[in-house]
Amino acid sequence: MLFSSTFFLYVFLPIVLIIYYGLCKNQNTRNNVLLLFSLLFYAWGEPKFVLVMLVSILANYYFGLLVDRTRHTPKVKLYLITMVVFNLTIMGIFKYLGFLVQSINDISNLGLTVPQIALPIGISFFTFQSISYVIDVYRGHGKVLKNPLDVGLYIAFFPQLIAGPIVRYETIAEEIHGRCETEKDFADGIVRFIIGLSKKVLLSNQFALIADKAYDLEGAGRLTVAFAWLGAISYMLQIYFDFGGYSDMAIGLGKMFGFHFNENFNFPYIAKSVSEFWRRWHISLSTWFRDYVYIPLGGNRVSKMKHLRNIFIVWLLTGIWHGANWTFIAWGVYFGIILIIEKFTGLGNFVSKSKVIGHIYTLFLVLISWVLFRANSIGDAVSYIGYMFGQHDAILMNDLTYLYLKENIYILIIGILTCLPFSKLARNLFDKVNPMMQKAMKILAMLTLILLFFVSVSYLVKGTYNPFIYFNF
Repeated sequence: MLFSSTFFLYVFLPIVLIIYYGLCKNQNTRNNVLLLFSLLFYAWGEPKFVLVMLVSILANYYFGLLVDRTRHTPKVKLYLITMVVFNLTIMGIFKYLGFLVQSINDISNLGLTVPQIALPIGISFFTFQSISYVIDVYRGHGKVLKNPLDVGLYIAFFPQLIAGPIVRYETIAEEIHGRCETEKDFADGIVRFIIGLSKKVLLSNQFALIADKAYDLEGAGRLTVAFAWLGAISYMLQIYFDFGGYSDMAIGLGKMFGFHFNENFNFPYIAKSVSEFWRRWHISLSTWFRDYVYIPLGGNRVSKMKHLRNIFIVWLLTGIWHGANWTFIAWGVYFGIILIIEKFTGLGNFVSKSKVIGHIYTLFLVLISWVLFRANSIGDAVSYIGYMFGQHDAILMNDLTYLYLKENIYILIIGILTCLPFSKLARNLFDKVNPMMQKAMKILAMLTLILLFFVSVSYLVKGTYNPFIYFNF
C-alpha cells in the first residue's frame, strides 16, 4: 500500500485515526491497534511476507531479553553476534541469494540453479531497525521491552515500515508507552504529510516520466546529448522528491500518533562537498552506519590505513544495502573513494570554501552517481554517461528533446527551487513581521496546503504514473 494512494488517504488512514482516537482509551490499547493495522498495511501487497516480519519481531524480542539479562557477562557478545547473523541471514536469503548464485554462474561453469525469491518490501529498513533495538538495549539507550507486541510496534509501525526513515530504538523508546498526543503535533503532522504527498505526486512522478523516457531512448540508441542531461537531472530530482517526500509523509504520520522521528533530509543539493551531501542525504542511514559499524570498527581513532579501511567498509556495505546489483556495489564504492579523497587530501575543505565551485563540484559528482544508481547494469551506466559527453555519435539536440524541454521547463524550475531552503527563509520572515501579517501568512499557508492536497489527490484519482523507488529496498 502506498501513502500516495486514494485507498490509503480515504479508507485506511481515516479508519486507523477514528479507532485510535475515538475508541481507544489507554496507551496499551492504542499500541495494539497500531500494531494490528501496521501488519494489515504490510500484508496489503504480499500477505505471506507478514510471517517473515513476525519471525523477525519474535526473534529480536528474545534477543533483547537475552542481551538485557547478560549485559555485564561474557555471554552478551555471543548473543549480539548471533542476533546480527540471524537478521543479516534473513535479509541475505531474500535479497541477495539469487544475485550471489547468478554471480557465481557468471564467473564459473557450475551452472547452479538461480533461486527466484520474491523480495519482502522494506526488508532492509526493518532489519536495520531490529538490529538497532537489540544494540540500543545493550548500550542502555532504551529499556528492554517485556511485551513482544511492543517490539512488534517498534519494528512494524506502518509510517516508516516500508521505506524508512530508519528509526533507531533510542529515538522513540520513551514514546512507545510515554508519548503524549497533542493537537499541535497532530496539526503539524497533517501539514508535513501534505508537503510530502505534494513532493511525491506533483514533482517526483513528473520527473519520473522524463527520466524513464531518457533511459528508454538510451536503450534504443536514440539519445541526444541534451536529453541525456535532461534525463539525468530529472532522475536526480525524482529520487530526492520520491524518498524525501515519503520521509516527510512518514514523519508527519508519526506526529499524528504522538511519535517524533528524526529528520532524514536537510536540503542535500545545497551541499558544497560530497561529505556534506552525505550529512544531509538519507541521514538515518548514514548515521546508522556511523554508529553501528564505523565507530565500532574504530572510526577515525585508529591508524590512517585502518581509518581508510573503515570508510571503505562502510561505503561498500552502504552500496550492498541498497540492492542486489553490481551497480549498487559500484555506487557505494564510488562514494567511498570520493569521501576518502576528500578526507585524506583536504579536497572537501578546499572546494567548500567557494559556494559556486563547491556546489558545481558536488552536484556533478552526485549527478553521475545517480546515473549509476538508476542504470540496470554498469555497462548501461557507462553507455548513458557516454551520451552525456557526446559519445556514440550522439547529436546535441533534436525535435523530441526540444519538445520535452518546452513541456517541462516550468516543472524543472519549480523542482530546482524546491531543493533550496526557502522554507527556512519563510520561517525567519514570519518571526520578524507583526502579528497581523503573521495571521495573513498563516491563512495563505493554509490555503496553499489545501490546494496542494486537492491537486495531488486529483492526480491520483486520474491514475497518473505513480512509481516508488524505495519500494525496492
